[in-house]
Amino acid sequence: MGLKRVGNQTVKLENPPSIISTASIVGPKEGEGPLKEYFDMILEDDLWGTESWEKCESKLQEETVRMALTNAALSESDMNYLFSGDLLNQIISSSYCARQLGIPYFGLYGACSTMAESLSLGAMTIDGGFAEKVACVTSSHFSSAERQFRYPLEFGNQRPFSAQWTVTGAGAAILSSSGEGPFITYVTTGKVIDPGIKDANNMGAAMAPAAVDTISNHFRDTGYNPDDYDLIITGDLGSVGKSIASDLMKEEGYDISEVFNDSGVKIFYHEEQDTHSGGSGCGCSAVVFAGYVYKELLKGSLNRVLLISTGALHSSISTQQGESIPGIAHAVTISNSIE
Repeated sequence: MGLKRVGNQTVKLENPPSIISTASIVGPKEGEGPLKEYFDMILEDDLWGTESWEKCESKLQEETVRMALTNAALSESDMNYLFSGDLLNQIISSSYCARQLGIPYFGLYGACSTMAESLSLGAMTIDGGFAEKVACVTSSHFSSAERQFRYPLEFGNQRPFSAQWTVTGAGAAILSSSGEGPFITYVTTGKVIDPGIKDANNMGAAMAPAAVDTISNHFRDTGYNPDDYDLIITGDLGSVGKSIASDLMKEEGYDISEVFNDSGVKIFYHEEQDTHSGGSGCGCSAVVFAGYVYKELLKGSLNRVLLISTGALHSSISTQQGESIPGIAHAVTISNSIE
């Protein structure tokens, strides 16, 4: 049972699943950013013909999965499982998406770490022989997240410069027991790390220590070092959290600066688009992975990537009660070759 374990927190997959297709759909603001050429669809507005932002987010998930299936020449009936999650109460976007798709469903909540969490569990399910094909999808929506976690949009509150902009978008991946890659070869599951941050407008600082813990344990477990990766990309630390994580990694004995980036940093032109510290939300690492990272792997511009989705495990109630914001980070190695 323990033969696939490597070190304390990492699994080396014996039969690495292939990511045979992805899809990404984003909102209009994301479509004006530097990665616009990588997304499969850019919405013209934040409602997309629905009656509410919450319904739009569920539609984002559903249509992104359908698009990924079409890209792989598959249908819903070919899927053994759907792993999905979002930020809304009781992950309603994911559950209503699953209602429409009719695929056996595991609903996940890892906050903004959910994309790597879904890829981790989907990959281990295939490697364990429990499935041949699974779909992994994660979403967020700026307006639905603002309404739940912060303030009504009509309030027009001023944001501090450490604050981030929740990405409107969904990213999906189809994993298969057969295929030509890219492959998920390692899974490093994170621990909950709480640095004591209580400011919900500074989530990068709250999540950075969890990212550092997961990345450094991944290196210790696998024997890899930063030079073994073409790209190490976190989920949504933003510019504040990215800087903190880079400094803390040096204290751990690893200089990742040459290959380190962050999905929240890459997705927006921060000054021009007024997103302050950068992007955030479940959809942030999902669309950057499904769009930019996956397509660069297919082109061969990247050959081995460490994707670390990061999450802030708080709620509007816990924040109001003065609780600190614990962080979590899950990592997957995605490689063009089986290692």
